Amino acid sequence: MADGGKPRIVAVANQKGGVGKTTTAINLATALAAVGEPTLLLDLDPQGNASTGVGIARDARDPGAYAMLVGDAAFADCVRATAIPGLSVLPASEELAGAEVELVAMDRRERRLESVLAEAAGRRAWRWVLVDCPPSLGMLTLNALVAADRVLVPLQCEFFALEGVSHLMRTIERVRRNFNPRLELLGILLTMFDRRNNLSELVASDVRAFFGAKVFETIIPRNVRISEAPSHGQPVLVYDVRSAGAQAYLKFARELIQAEAATA
Repeated sequence: MADGGKPRIVAVANQKGGVGKTTTAINLATALAAVGEPTLLLDLDPQGNASTGVGIARDARDPGAYAMLVGDAAFADCVRATAIPGLSVLPASEELAGAEVELVAMDRRERRLESVLAEAAGRRAWRWVLVDCPPSLGMLTLNALVAADRVLVPLQCEFFALEGVSHLMRTIERVRRNFNPRLELLGILLTMFDRRNNLSELVASDVRAFFGAKVFETIIPRNVRISEAPSHGQPVLVYDVRSAGAQAYLKFARELIQAEAATA
């Protein structure tokens, strides 16, 4: 899609809730668009919070991810423009929860998203497709991992931060072995970092010791503006671009672009 080629497809995943997964998907997508990287945010979480976070009203989400996955609507009909230049969204509604059950009976059930994105290749000039996965390792997340090139794992700087991540790593390995040999861990993004809390420093140190170079240098701070922005239907970069949270996501977007360029 980008420059006549495929976009970078990144699944933003962590089966543990409350780690900043959707917040990261929203704000990284916005930051990438802001620095000149056209991006599609694909909301694959039935809660639809990523759609809310970029200003898509609940009554404007059909057709969306559910219709796309079950074949009721074409991919192009499900994509929406946002108020943010360079950022598109494919929204989700609560109806998507039914897809977990319905996909089980479908042919190539784990490859529905992969097939749709492959058919759409070349039609849009996106450089990135970010898939916001649900906080589980079910059929929707499996579709995202089969379709993706990379997995980005947000990890909060709190107690139990590493709990469950080893399970996700095993899942990534199984998907790579059985469905998608190109799938790789893009990296770990530390979120909700509180400099006033010694525990945040200890967790960050432990994660870096465990994952090494796979942990991004950028750390997303615990920031009230990040928490407030979704209630206004805005990414934090729109809500308050000068806030520490917005600046951290801009820094992360630049780090991600540089890291991808180095491996291209």
